[in-house]
Amino acid sequence: MTNRTIFVAGATGDTGGAAADALLLAGELVRTLVRKEDKRSERLKARGVEIVVGDLSDIDDVCGALDGIYSAYFVFPIESGGVSASAYFAQAARETGISAIVNMSQISARREAKSHAALDHWISERIFDWSDTPVTHLRPTFFAQWLTYPGQVASIKKDGVLQLPFGDGRHAPIAAEDQGRVIAAILRDPAPHAGKIYPLHGPVEMNHYEIAAEMSKALKREVAYRPIDLELFKKRLDNDDKFSDTFAQHLMSVAVDYQNGVFAGTNTVVEDLTGTPPMTVEAFIRKHAAMFD
Repeated sequence: MTNRTIFVAGATGDTGGAAADALLLAGELVRTLVRKEDKRSERLKARGVEIVVGDLSDIDDVCGALDGIYSAYFVFPIESGGVSASAYFAQAARETGISAIVNMSQISARREAKSHAALDHWISERIFDWSDTPVTHLRPTFFAQWLTYPGQVASIKKDGVLQLPFGDGRHAPIAAEDQGRVIAAILRDPAPHAGKIYPLHGPVEMNHYEIAAEMSKALKREVAYRPIDLELFKKRLDNDDKFSDTFAQHLMSVAVDYQNGVFAGTNTVVEDLTGTPPMTVEAFIRKHAAMFD
């Protein structure tokens, strides 16, 4: 156990939760910020995570959460408000004097992005770059967790079909668990990574026909990929009140990016930084197989 505390935003979510797990396993003290205490925060507290109640969109709350912190992970959902939250976090980091920030961005973040959220992520990167705090940006491709979203799971359970508007585009799915190990590794020793941008990929680049075949092997039943056009995809998003306008616009835009190869590629960053290669799609689905029962 160390005597320093590391801050992890979004510890009740996918990457933040995985990063907190990896840090606790390494003997680090962990603090997080939650909007309210609930069953998820109680589970974190029971494992030794320090819980602070507040909001990433309130600079005073963020300053309080970062007070006495060694290094910090920042992540913001794909919703409006990410740019201002990034600015508040950067200013709070400056005021509290933390040593480093790990910022979760996305592989489609760029000046010319059509997705409003992807452009906001690019602007957020620049805000952190302008701050006095050393920062490392992570740009993951599509998460493997996308395959376990409720809509995908329901379609696979009912019809054995994966329906997405990605054509024959390719990417190497990366699990949040593997991203969490990368985040923890950088937070524990941030100096060598300051100023760097790390694209994060899984181990094997595939199209969705190949992904469906890997899912079939893991689940021991047939899963088929059935590509759909963007118009049908948009209708489904419009009819699903779980998706905000911001998130729906992002999904429509990145579907085009995906078909144009923006999410493609693979690398060895996960293994280089953590010593362990990332999970394959088959291993990931096998680990989460209960969701498809």
